[in-house]
Amino acid sequence: MTEQIAIHTEGLTKHYGEVKALVDLDLDIRPGEIFGFLGPNGAGKTTMIRTILDEIRPTAGRASILGMDTHEQSVEIRRHIGYVPGDLAMYPNLTGRDTLTYFANLRGGVEWSYVEALADRLDADLDKKVGDLSSGNRQKVGLIQAFMNRPDLLIMDEPSSGLDPLVQREFQKMMREVAAEGRTVFLSSHTLSEVQRVANRVGIIRHGKLIAVEDVAGLRSKAIRTVSIFFDSPIDGSAFEGLPGVREVSTQNEHATLSFDGQMETLLKVVTEQFHVLDITTQEADLEEIFLTYYRDEEVTA
Repeated sequence: MTEQIAIHTEGLTKHYGEVKALVDLDLDIRPGEIFGFLGPNGAGKTTMIRTILDEIRPTAGRASILGMDTHEQSVEIRRHIGYVPGDLAMYPNLTGRDTLTYFANLRGGVEWSYVEALADRLDADLDKKVGDLSSGNRQKVGLIQAFMNRPDLLIMDEPSSGLDPLVQREFQKMMREVAAEGRTVFLSSHTLSEVQRVANRVGIIRHGKLIAVEDVAGLRSKAIRTVSIFFDSPIDGSAFEGLPGVREVSTQNEHATLSFDGQMETLLKVVTEQFHVLDITTQEADLEEIFLTYYRDEEVTA
């Protein structure tokens, strides 16, 4: 079975003394999907990546990448993957072009016209020394080296760090193209909005434990919104009691703020039928709030 999946883990565990960084991780990631690996900083995302890449050895369990054992066949695996670490480091005195040439030679050569095309898409300056680049422009060089050998599997740890919004959009397009070709993307992030835009499925990790694997639509349905409504006259919070999806309400004069996880269509219908609404804004809750709301039981037992 494992040869049919891009990443397979069984009981993967990593302890640092008394610290349980990764606990009994069972996960299958399919070919051709973009899989988002979500969790707050310190949840165990990077430990998982470093373990399956054989940079650190697991305390227990095993893993395979593209059907190959991650310890026994770690060198062969590297011929088939692209990797962007969370702590990306490169030689500061080499230019971006020199850096990519170095990585290309390690891989036995790449199609340089494709490298130039990637640089153009990401608006990367390959002629400056890496040490003179901003963090975002260094990240572009790191992304190019991961994509440039057209790997079967891309493993990326917080890859959008430092990228401006236009470059992020192009990067997301590049990931979708990889998946459309039947290749696989493993995207580790603490940013829910980034993952929702591109991922097919997401895994959520907390305190080293995988607590949920869902498709993106399922995760989005769990996202609590903060809804701000402005009326033309003072409002009483009791007007929102009993409305489906309303969790908490606070009011101040003509302004009401709701924690809401229901259907916006229903809320809008009820509110506009009863009141004169001047403006409505919504803001999706951050990932940590979603965890605290929906996975409090798991947190208590972790």
